[in-house]
Amino acid sequence: MAFSDVELLARLIMCEAGGEGEDGMRGVASVVMNRVHATGGEYARIGRGSLRNIIFQKGQFNCATETLGGRYNAQNIYNMRPEQLHYDIAQWAIAGNRLSNLGQALWFFNPYSESCQTNFPSEVGVFVIRIRNHCFYNPTEAYFET
Repeated sequence: MAFSDVELLARLIMCEAGGEGEDGMRGVASVVMNRVHATGGEYARIGRGSLRNIIFQKGQFNCATETLGGRYNAQNIYNMRPEQLHYDIAQWAIAGNRLSNLGQALWFFNPYSESCQTNFPSEVGVFVIRIRNHCFYNPTEAYFET
């Protein structure tokens, strides 16, 4: 299937953050677009300004793959049926909007606990804010060496 960028991002938003409220969905959309527009590090090299390259980068979003651990992943972007809100948030993010309290976050993570770890995925990201179940992380200087 050939989805437009808006369709692809709307599906990813629904899949990754559909139960996280509007700010949670906007946070996830902000992270994706921050990666698309990264000026250095891994995402600048791999993404090269392409939303598709970012979304389909191996190992980044469980929702972007049909198999996980050798088993079918039913919760994937191909099975999502976005609603108008998901499209609106995708368009908002593609237009250059971001949640202001997120900074330049490049990662989000659900710790399945009450607290967020200080660094994620390693020393390249530092905790900035929690929105509902997701912790968001800004890049450190170490990220730009990846």
